[in-house]
Amino acid sequence: MLLLPLSACHRISPGADSDTSVKADDWPSFGRTGSEQHFSPLKDITLKTVDRLKLAWHYDLEPGFTVSAPVTGEGKLFTTTGNSFIRAFDAASGKLLWEYDAKTRKIAQSPLHMYYGNKGIAYWNGRVFLVTTDGRVIALDAKTGRPLWQQREYGLNELRNTNGPPRIFGGKLIIGHGGADVSPIRGYVSAYDAMSGKRLWRFYTVPGDPSKPIDTKAEQVSRPTWKGDWFGKGGGGTAWNSFSYDPKLNLIYVGVGNGFPYNPKLRSPGGGDNLFLASIVAVNADTGAYVWHYQVCPQEGWDCTATMDMTLADVTINGKTRQVLMQAPKNGFFYVLDRKTGELLSAEKYAKVTWADRIDLKTGRPVENPGIRYQDHPGMFELWPGPQGAHSWLPQAYSPRTGLVYIPVIEMGALIGPPQPGMVGPAAGIGATMVPDAPLPGSRKSFLKAWDPVKQKVAWQIETPGVWPGGVLATAGDLVFQGRIDSRLVAYDAKTGKQVWSYKTNAPVVAPPISYRVNGKQYITVLTGSGSQGGGILATGNAAYRTDYALPRQVLTFALDGKDATPAFTMPDRIIAPDPQFRPDAARAQTGGMAFATTGCIACHGMNAIGGGAAPDLRYSGVIHDEAAMHAIVKNGALKLNGMPAFPQLSDSAIEDIRYYLRAVALQTAAAGGKPGAAPAGAAAAAAAAKGM
Repeated sequence: MLLLPLSACHRISPGADSDTSVKADDWPSFGRTGSEQHFSPLKDITLKTVDRLKLAWHYDLEPGFTVSAPVTGEGKLFTTTGNSFIRAFDAASGKLLWEYDAKTRKIAQSPLHMYYGNKGIAYWNGRVFLVTTDGRVIALDAKTGRPLWQQREYGLNELRNTNGPPRIFGGKLIIGHGGADVSPIRGYVSAYDAMSGKRLWRFYTVPGDPSKPIDTKAEQVSRPTWKGDWFGKGGGGTAWNSFSYDPKLNLIYVGVGNGFPYNPKLRSPGGGDNLFLASIVAVNADTGAYVWHYQVCPQEGWDCTATMDMTLADVTINGKTRQVLMQAPKNGFFYVLDRKTGELLSAEKYAKVTWADRIDLKTGRPVENPGIRYQDHPGMFELWPGPQGAHSWLPQAYSPRTGLVYIPVIEMGALIGPPQPGMVGPAAGIGATMVPDAPLPGSRKSFLKAWDPVKQKVAWQIETPGVWPGGVLATAGDLVFQGRIDSRLVAYDAKTGKQVWSYKTNAPVVAPPISYRVNGKQYITVLTGSGSQGGGILATGNAAYRTDYALPRQVLTFALDGKDATPAFTMPDRIIAPDPQFRPDAARAQTGGMAFATTGCIACHGMNAIGGGAAPDLRYSGVIHDEAAMHAIVKNGALKLNGMPAFPQLSDSAIEDIRYYLRAVALQTAAAGGKPGAAPAGAAAAAAAAKGM
């Protein structure tokens, strides 16, 4: 719904959280409350006391995905690691109380179910809630870890996966899923009764069979925006991450993702905006019925999504209270909407943007730059932000005390163009040629930006290491906490950006910290370890930092005058084994590099085979020197229980090509000194290295 904007002279003053149902001491869900502010009202840890912040307790975790946010309730801290391995701790002492293994790696049938361990869980009313990547919705008894109920959200044979955190809004469990990067599935969001497990409603984010009668308002709005022979060939719209909730308006806000194929001409041959792709949609919390929408990328074609945080706040505009929703989605514009009506109030660039010049405030639509519609133009377009987005799923935070939104911003460009002949694997399906990490001037940077949502400009900013800036926590102590890829947890002055505290960790810190209070004492907790998307297309930009899969990952909890300490840690050396049997073949290295990229290996093992922490760095692995071991792992799933899915569809020759490419990359890295980031080990570079050996 689009209405005329407010004038630029309107001012917003700091406002309170619109969801006051959560006690100040608790952090029961991903963003703490339905407003998703990632803000703690606790203020024992302040600018004056933060120098006393010390480690209170820690717990050593197993290798694997730890880029997830913990939650608290009943004086307990609950964590998830790997593929839905849940632990409960005494939140004050760190004593382990119980463990629950969802056994996802035994059950999963699709590689999608193995990628990207779940990013969070939820606590409510004596229960812990999780959704496994293979689609099981589970409620556990918070006291014992015993399962209370379980439902299956989708079949094991469907090309869907769930890794975003569930939310509990008004006694309802809200979940979405992913999969729209590999299949034209029909995205949807489901609501379950949190006590009984009964499914209450389902909202579809793209229309259904056009031959059937229209039976919902959502279908009435969305169906006319899909044209031509599209049904069964185009789809997407998966809501894989962000949801918000306003209990007073009784609205749930859904952040909707990209379409499949990316190429709109293949997805919807007759044109159209393709609602509700790349949109924010408000639905009735009781029924799931459509209320309003705002689309950030009409006729999405670049992996543009609105699946980033939607921060709610009640603010004052010219003496009148307005209820706003604020989002910094992938596309590089920061949006302020009236969350009651969907009215666009303002939108400005918070990062480098080349796909659009501006957002027209009268129509709410972007003014696109020439050439961005690659399906209509030859050659490659320099796309900023690239498919990783200017802001990914790692959350922003909002402080009602400062009125600022703290955004972890990625500055990376890409090249995009029409599809090329001979493309295979997932890359062929999107209908476009994409170089997601192009070596462009000014690319591969990241920032923590304090954004003034009224002036629509930066209040202050800090350049952060690498290109995978951690999730953010803001507190009433006027502090902003953020982890970094260089293995530090840092606190800043929320008003000025001055660094006031830091702690050296043994592994990168990219998960969002949380804050809670037990027995009158405030704590800060974060899980360490890289992984998730940072192990894929962002790995090149993080190559200067050690993000090893096997680095000691931990639960770290801090408090004023804490007395704990972790054992001394020395970063282990990485050795590339000699490969005397290797024979140079540039063409084969090129073929293997393309197979490594297009079959999805980069998702976990990193762009250009540079490990990003989600899985072992194969340049340093002995497996690439053992043909039988490589085939047993890749084709037959010998390490499935370790999180490595099987790829039975790959031919023996394709696996050998990939193995050859990895050997070439390893030798190239060794020739460059074996240091992190020493060699840009892309397919072309590996081919050149092979040719020159």
